[in-house]
Amino acid sequence: MDRAELAAFLRSRRERITPAQVGLPAGPRRRTPGLRREEAAQLAFISTEYYTRLEQARGPRPSREVLAGLARALRLTDAERDHLHHLAGAPPAPPPGPSRVVRQSILDLLQRLPQAATIVTSAMYEVIAWNDLAAALMEDFSAVPRRDRNLLRRTFLGPYPDGRRLFGVSDADRFGRVAAMDLRAVAARYPDDPELAELIRELLAGSEEFARLWESHDVADQPALRKTFQHPVVGPVTVDCDALDIADRDQHVVIYTAAPGSSSEEALRLLSVIGTQRMDDRRG
Repeated sequence: MDRAELAAFLRSRRERITPAQVGLPAGPRRRTPGLRREEAAQLAFISTEYYTRLEQARGPRPSREVLAGLARALRLTDAERDHLHHLAGAPPAPPPGPSRVVRQSILDLLQRLPQAATIVTSAMYEVIAWNDLAAALMEDFSAVPRRDRNLLRRTFLGPYPDGRRLFGVSDADRFGRVAAMDLRAVAARYPDDPELAELIRELLAGSEEFARLWESHDVADQPALRKTFQHPVVGPVTVDCDALDIADRDQHVVIYTAAPGSSSEEALRLLSVIGTQRMDDRRG
């Protein structure tokens, strides 16, 4: 543990964070724009005395839990978080399973695409972030348990809401083939993740189709770049599908857009207005 380097690193990162960034009032008596030590300690859920000792190169080696709190409080990037761990003599442990933490910049991106239905998926095909239009097009993900946001479960295991397999998308069978083959590679990357192992066991036990695909060892097709959602309110919505890799977190940003001037673009515009409310429910 390099106490002096750790102290300098913490101090420099604390001083660059403004109170507004963490939801604190600036106050009239601040001599510097950064956080005070007691504020950084509070955000990291440690005592001010302990934090002060760390910045004065007098503190004991922080635990992984303390380091996680410091990284969160000081808004560290992934590279800075790893550097913090190395300075503290506790290299970050490899992730036991796929990350479900979405970077704030990606969450901001979703909200900046109001005319595109956009989701973020984990390596396990779990929808872990979405914007309002994606919820209106596919499902109000906030209204279902986390386990039911998994696209593999929605593809292979019934019953299906409204009788629609995978939100009524036209390429559900092809998506199932691609996802089943990809899941083998995911399982190899995270062999010790119990939730991933449970997902595979559940799919094998509950779906003959998945079991057949899992055992076939076929080379997966490329996912379709254009697909049609059969929406229960606005009817068919044909969209282009683009997936962007977030390699450092093993996640994907999936963006659905309609052709300009098309009836599908008009349907998405209508969905952006009515949101996740069901027009047929309101008629009742």
